Amino acid sequence: MSDRKIYADATAALDGLLTDGMTLMSGGFGLCGIPETLIDAVKDSGTTGLTVISNNAGVDGIGLGVLLESKQIATMISSYVGENKLFAEQYLAGDLDVVFTPQGTLSEQIRAGGAGIPAFYTKTGVGTLVSEGKEIKNFDGEDYVMERGLTADIALVHAYMADKEGNLVFRKTARNFNPMMATAGKITIVEVEHLVEPGEIDPDHIVVPGIFVQRIVHVPNPVKHIEQRTTRPRTQVA
Repeated sequence: MSDRKIYADATAALDGLLTDGMTLMSGGFGLCGIPETLIDAVKDSGTTGLTVISNNAGVDGIGLGVLLESKQIATMISSYVGENKLFAEQYLAGDLDVVFTPQGTLSEQIRAGGAGIPAFYTKTGVGTLVSEGKEIKNFDGEDYVMERGLTADIALVHAYMADKEGNLVFRKTARNFNPMMATAGKITIVEVEHLVEPGEIDPDHIVVPGIFVQRIVHVPNPVKHIEQRTTRPRTQVA
């Protein structure tokens, strides 16, 4: 089988693709399943004015937090900002535009974009700031707000396993946003923990087929950060 989709490292996988002002999707939920190696390569590229679509913006110094530190992000389209002080500081200072979106709506916007659906209606946000300036339509006596599907120039994705054709398997919480983002990028780049030969993955276990994936980077043994560590004192056993 051809290794045409395999790149030596994240920098090589992004080579020739990044431009100022482009839109990126970045998978993951909190710090789980984030494409950290690819994010670091975006930072090293110096690309600026980015619009980034992600559930959250990482934390200070980790994940998308490094792109906030370098002020490479101009706009965040996200649903949660609670773990990142720099995110809040830049927004309040007027240095960062934020499109704050209900989490389920954001997920469906990305899924719709990947499925070629330009817009859909939802009850979420009707009568709130979320619906201001958007079309409202009544179905069966209930008001719904129209939301646009989302796509990106590049989707950065983290997968647990892939074969060399780009068929992807995700694990647990990392399955939250990564699969739909893999379908919604004009170019999808995946960093994968376990890279195997075609045919080694049970077809029933494939979540995203390789037709959606253009480039793959093998990143074995990635660091897996913990956002909030809660412990209790060790109990002495008599």
